[in-house]
Amino acid sequence: MKFTAIIPARYASTRFPGKPLAVLGGKTVIQRVYEQVSSVLNEVYVATDDERIFACVNSFGGKAVMTRADHQSGTDRIQEATEKTNTQADVIINVQGDEPFIQPSQILTLMQLFDEPSTQIGTLGKPFDNIEAVENPNSPKIVTDNRGFALYFSRSIIPYIRGMEQHDWFDKYPFLKHLGVYAYRREILAEVTKLPQSSLEKAESLEQLRWLQNGYRIRVGLTDVETVGIDTPEDLQRAEEFLNQIG
Repeated sequence: MKFTAIIPARYASTRFPGKPLAVLGGKTVIQRVYEQVSSVLNEVYVATDDERIFACVNSFGGKAVMTRADHQSGTDRIQEATEKTNTQADVIINVQGDEPFIQPSQILTLMQLFDEPSTQIGTLGKPFDNIEAVENPNSPKIVTDNRGFALYFSRSIIPYIRGMEQHDWFDKYPFLKHLGVYAYRREILAEVTKLPQSSLEKAESLEQLRWLQNGYRIRVGLTDVETVGIDTPEDLQRAEEFLNQIG
């Protein structure tokens, strides 16, 4: 089975404009993401709508694809890049351009999900560390069936533990945090990007609910690695500290 990774990278971020070009430990964020992914996969592209990011990727020897600026989601940008590269990969892996610490083990876990023929879309989950993290609506939760397929994603705490105070819930159920990295069978990617927004997606502002609501099967791989995503300049500072810690 052949895998291709595509990294969507926009310049115009509301909370951190130019984020992919921010410098982290002497390299741009987008270069660090690219190098992490390239340590596992031979075919890796950055999909961007900005000439500065395109030039940066070329400058460090990476491959980049120019895409439209009007995409509503990174998934749509991934699909355009898939068409433009004319890749014949069976599975397209979508790694966000603000995840410089994505680990090879996580990418390999995603790839292994497709050993199961019924896997259409893959993603990752990590056990939460404490109830305070579970309560954070910015950290989506996942519940899965016994085979690891997602039943639902939510910003609310799921499942609800009946008959117990919320601060005691953590020891009663292995709450699972969703990590926003995805992989799609190539033909499924083409299909889901044609779907209109669904009612559940609009309610929770979670794109993956559009796919679930339309009957697609999302298999969840487990990881114990916590990555440090970069959404704000403050996150970049924390990432710099994390980089120093790990050497």
